[in-house]
Amino acid sequence: MEFFARGLSSTYEAEHVARLFFPRLTMAKRRPGKSSEAVWVTQTKQWLWCAVRCPQGKAFQKQRYTSETDVEYEVCRMLFSLLRDVTGNTPLWGMLTGVRPVRLLHDLRKKGMSDEQLDDFFLRRHFVLPEKLALAKEIEQNQAPVRAMTTPRSVSVYISIPFCPSRCSYCSFVSRTTEQSRALMEPYVDCLLLEIAQTAKLIETLHLKLETIYIGGGTPTAITAAQLRRVMQAVKDQFDLSKVREYTVEAGRPDCTDEEKLGIIYELGATRISINPQTLSDRVLAAIGRRHTAQDILDCFAAARRVGHRNINMDLIAGLPQDTVKGFEESLRGVAALQPENITVHTLTMKRASNLVIDGAESPEADVARMLEACAALAEQDYAPYYLYRQKGTLQNLENTGYCKPGFTGLYNVFIMEELHTILSVGAGGSTKLVAPGGHIERIFNFKYPTEYVNDFARITEKKEGVNAFYGKYFNLDSETVG
Repeated sequence: MEFFARGLSSTYEAEHVARLFFPRLTMAKRRPGKSSEAVWVTQTKQWLWCAVRCPQGKAFQKQRYTSETDVEYEVCRMLFSLLRDVTGNTPLWGMLTGVRPVRLLHDLRKKGMSDEQLDDFFLRRHFVLPEKLALAKEIEQNQAPVRAMTTPRSVSVYISIPFCPSRCSYCSFVSRTTEQSRALMEPYVDCLLLEIAQTAKLIETLHLKLETIYIGGGTPTAITAAQLRRVMQAVKDQFDLSKVREYTVEAGRPDCTDEEKLGIIYELGATRISINPQTLSDRVLAAIGRRHTAQDILDCFAAARRVGHRNINMDLIAGLPQDTVKGFEESLRGVAALQPENITVHTLTMKRASNLVIDGAESPEADVARMLEACAALAEQDYAPYYLYRQKGTLQNLENTGYCKPGFTGLYNVFIMEELHTILSVGAGGSTKLVAPGGHIERIFNFKYPTEYVNDFARITEKKEGVNAFYGKYFNLDSETVG
């Protein structure tokens, strides 16, 4: 399926509306032939045209426009309506292509929109289904106490450990397997400790308030127990953990997370961990390249409780290869039976850098929307949705949602997804996101790959100077007030 546009000043939004229906759309370099499967959008001096030729049929729409017409919106509206009618597919989030619908809802309220105007914006102008808008509104309300925590001087720290026992087929993160990179892990940790110290100094010098710490990956527990202890001891030495609201370590995979490592994480101050089964089906685990069983996950969870962890998140993914609606529901019930404090339900995203896409795998056929419907049962066990985000390439234009027990909201998840304050990133593949009052955002990217990070570490200090420049521009560094 090809996408062809002519005459429009911008085709970005129209292209992404078309991708809601045809995820593997390619851009046509010239007008497709008469027998080609394609989507067309055209703007002439008086008319807007949309057309489609696909296996479900062919059709077109046209509309006159004037100088007062919002051309980009009208093209997207026409295209969405046309493709919905021809394909018989109704994306549940309508023609919204952004990744942060809860933030959009919040921002529109800040601009003074009433509930009636919000309903018009989401339901009528953008064709969002009522149940999805209701979910966004519930999460917005549940996030209110977390939003109140953050200040212009608030900051969180993300520490990247980009190693894994094996690469999952759906994964697009920059990570290296431990078999490939065993010799690199020790020098990587050496550099990481230096950058942790540099980041702590920045926070102190700029009079920032450290709210949360998150050690992610990869899989942080893929490094040795001794290396994990070094990293976490450095965090404890460099930051005042008594003033940190939340400290998370991903202990995602049981094939590299044993009781010793879980004990180190607890001993050195983490207040929250994440154990991520993705599924409790051995068949699906094998299909995605995991080298462990569902029983290993249950054993890892039991070990975490044994050593003292009382705030545990568990991830599931809806739409994995070889999974079914019934299989996903069984995994969800199995995880909920453990009573973790958080359950995060992702929808499979077909990312370009993942093996699923590189190897040309077809999108799974299971009804992913029905899988997510099963999450409604979590309310019966006192779980409430607290954050939500979307990604391009997500199956059926769906979402990722975090659920938590009362008092166990994952603060870092809200802070980063709603872009409430600065996130200082440490390690390879990290992206520092600097947030100024008023919402202006700048980014500083660390080296993407661990080898680059180690071999050219001296430039990390240079990159961090951008943080000083940002705060010097937007803040009065001699006081707690905004500059």
